[in-house]
Amino acid sequence: MSVTETDADAVSMPEQLTLAGAAQTLDRLRSALMGQSGQTVVLDAAPLKVFDTSAVAVLLELRNALLSQGKLLRVARMPQRLQALVTLYGVAELLPV
Repeated sequence: MSVTETDADAVSMPEQLTLAGAAQTLDRLRSALMGQSGQTVVLDAAPLKVFDTSAVAVLLELRNALLSQGKLLRVARMPQRLQALVTLYGVAELLPV
């Protein structure tokens, strides 16, 4: 899979994102993404291996935080199981890949 210039600056998600660590992960990712320049910031979801529905909530919170700063979130390399959860909850259009 090729990496575009935009993806080269992507912030990586952790390997695990469950309810137990969701708040800490949200804080870390929010800080990292807010520091990115440009209109669209990229979050690389490929490292994510162990997750629950908290991952969807974290992605939506990140999207909202970035929107309040006039930025857009793009989630790159989203695992298929996470894509299925996003679709199940009806928020796929809010989290472009």
